[in-house]
Amino acid sequence: MEILLIIRFCCNCTYALLYKPIDRVTRSTLVLHDLLKHTPVDHPDYPLLQDALRISQNFLSSINEDIDPRRTAVTTPKGETRQLVKDGFLVEVSESSRKLRHVFLFTDVLLCAKLKKTSAGKHQQYDCKWYIPLADLVFPSPEESEASPQVHPFPDHELEDMKMKISALKSEIQKEKANKGQSRAVERLKKKMFENEFLLLLNSPTIPFRIHNRNGKSYLFLLSSDYERSEWREAIQKLQKKDLQAFVLSSVELQVLTGSCFKLRTVHNIPVTSNKDDDESPGLYGFLHVIVHSAKGFKQSANLYCTLEVDSFGYFVSKAKTRVFRDTTEPKWDEEFEIELEGSQSLRILCYEKCYDKTKVNKDNNEIVDKIMGKGQIQLDPQTVETKNWHTDVIEMNGIKVEFSMKFTSRDMSLKRTPSKKQTGVFGVKISVVTKRERSKVPYIVRQCVEEVEKRGIEEVGIYRISGVATDIQALKAVFDANNKDILLMLSDMDINAIAGTLKLYFRELPEPLLTDRLYPAFMEGIALSDPAAKENCMMHLLRSLPDPNLITFLFLLEHLKRVAEKEPINKMSLHNLATVFGPTLLRPSEVESKAHLTSAADIWSHDVMAQVQVLLYYLQHPPISFAELKRNTLYFSTDV
Repeated sequence: MEILLIIRFCCNCTYALLYKPIDRVTRSTLVLHDLLKHTPVDHPDYPLLQDALRISQNFLSSINEDIDPRRTAVTTPKGETRQLVKDGFLVEVSESSRKLRHVFLFTDVLLCAKLKKTSAGKHQQYDCKWYIPLADLVFPSPEESEASPQVHPFPDHELEDMKMKISALKSEIQKEKANKGQSRAVERLKKKMFENEFLLLLNSPTIPFRIHNRNGKSYLFLLSSDYERSEWREAIQKLQKKDLQAFVLSSVELQVLTGSCFKLRTVHNIPVTSNKDDDESPGLYGFLHVIVHSAKGFKQSANLYCTLEVDSFGYFVSKAKTRVFRDTTEPKWDEEFEIELEGSQSLRILCYEKCYDKTKVNKDNNEIVDKIMGKGQIQLDPQTVETKNWHTDVIEMNGIKVEFSMKFTSRDMSLKRTPSKKQTGVFGVKISVVTKRERSKVPYIVRQCVEEVEKRGIEEVGIYRISGVATDIQALKAVFDANNKDILLMLSDMDINAIAGTLKLYFRELPEPLLTDRLYPAFMEGIALSDPAAKENCMMHLLRSLPDPNLITFLFLLEHLKRVAEKEPINKMSLHNLATVFGPTLLRPSEVESKAHLTSAADIWSHDVMAQVQVLLYYLQHPPISFAELKRNTLYFSTDV
């Protein structure tokens, strides 16, 4: 009875002393230690003493943590140190919807938490959604995992709209600051920007990361990057190599652990640009040219390839992929890629071993799972990459060394349309000159590239979005310019992304955009009209005003892109995706004209770019447009624009 009274007294004192001098808490903790030593483990009061001691120790830990913010540990009931190894924001699929969670990986447990809503002036706290002791955590293999719960993917066009809104808001904030606008107006814009960035971060990830508690439930996260998925998996598996024991946390233990997360966390803010300080780098906007040369350090022959990821809008996306180099320990790719950057600050390279076993299929996305052999990341330092010369570097990953080179072209430089000095070719030559020389209605290069894409690339995931190898594109450019007799043979052997890239390059290098400099202001005005009938009349009238070669080629391309979009469930390319890829390419004014229309070169999603995308999207969503019908109606309309 005396022991019980002492226990109750100590428990009450422990709570009370949270607000009294720290030395008294320390003395109380020592008393509790002594009591535990002299209390049998099977005594009914033993758990109460443990709880009292734990509360006291955690108070002292929190005091120490305030003194040393680098502290990343909490004490377990057994007096052991539970270290925080990794934490970050992940999107969890819960009850068929997406939820943003803060996930904490400790030395013996994975904890998934949500930040509680608190009123002003109160300390923020986490609410634990679930936890799994690492001894009970397993990763289901692709063939073992069940199909994911149905989560309706966010439409691509809505994701692109969000990006445009974010960039427009960013521009408005910069203008307000430049004009020394009211801080309230800036804060209001920042709030809107954060809301859009949060939605984008929540709805863009698609790569499944499934974990399972061997005693029960499975959990599914969606990530934007295979690199990120690999990091979490490797960190967990490294900890699982230790002699870990299964356990169940009591409600008090769970409360203490969850309470420690706020101070232990290393990732404090959701990774969106609106959380960045004003003096932080805005990242790079333009084109990064990367040559993946070779790799060394593999212990045995394998089928190897690399992918490249860059960050934009707070998350990473895969931008390019080398070919598979078969059965080798020293692959030599020497492949060049042109990667569009949107406020990017980092480049990631992942090296994979290709898996040809069709039984190993991921049921979440129905794709064969390839093994990551190594991965690495470098910061895109503007001073290093913003030079005319190639910068060669090596990324070391798990004993593997990947050699690559890169150089950067700023947005304003990449926008230039330069007429070719060699008028006998097709690149950089007016479309009317090419069609007249070929005696064709649509340039040969356009017809052949479209035919090849429709023959064997229309179901290719990311067709027109994934970068083709730059050296292959340049080789195709050379044979088309020379009108080489081996064009058809070369096309049939070439990677389909290189052919798609060649078609995009042809339109991008036209000395004048396909929809012409003269009509550009009218297209911008027409797409802004709010009345549907007026917009229809204006947009059709503008097409009639195009020169015949331009109009026929545009209608030919339009129907092709519609056929590509029909395969969206397979190739993941919607009408909006295609409009985003081709809109600026077909409409962007030539260098002389563009000076009046371009906003900041650092703002890739400028007002003009948004409008260019919307113009092409309007025609892509329109019922079939006939050249003959358009020309018949010309008689009833003035040709003045």
